[in-house]
Amino acid sequence: MKPAVKAGGPSKTNAARHLDTLGIAYELRAYEVDPDDLSAVSVALKVGLPAEQVFKTLLTRTHDGEHLFAVVPGSSELDLKKLAAAAGVRKVELAALKDVEPLTGYIRGGVTVLAAKKPFPAFADETLELFDVISISAGQRGLQLLLAPQDYLRATSAEVADLTKANQPAADAAPFRHSQGHA
Repeated sequence: MKPAVKAGGPSKTNAARHLDTLGIAYELRAYEVDPDDLSAVSVALKVGLPAEQVFKTLLTRTHDGEHLFAVVPGSSELDLKKLAAAAGVRKVELAALKDVEPLTGYIRGGVTVLAAKKPFPAFADETLELFDVISISAGQRGLQLLLAPQDYLRATSAEVADLTKANQPAADAAPFRHSQGHA
């Protein structure tokens, strides 16, 4: 993985520039966007990685109005109770979609912790550490960042915790994947 982008390749995003300032190696990988299917599972197919290796970033809101980022595998569902426990708060819910862009600077399908408008605390699912390389949104639809999990954690200061619900059969999980995704 190289921090440089090839001539004629995808242009760098603020998230990629942030990694550059930290000296973190990454690869930018472009894919074709289907506005009707922004799910992380669909992105995984397009970038050639298993869905559990492509992480989606969700913006959440605590009971007292604070916001948190939750970073979970594309093949999994965020467990709001586990996130609340990890954050030491009573209750967490997904932030309203209308609030995502004003708070993060990113639109649904392009949300990332990196270079977000506001530096909300971030929590990453523990499965992130199982891989040599993970994929996250580069801060825009149609572009992913591939990097080492340790580098992602260093760049985001994310706390690692168990954040996902127990595995569900794919048929049960499919309808929710699409509806639970800011990334």
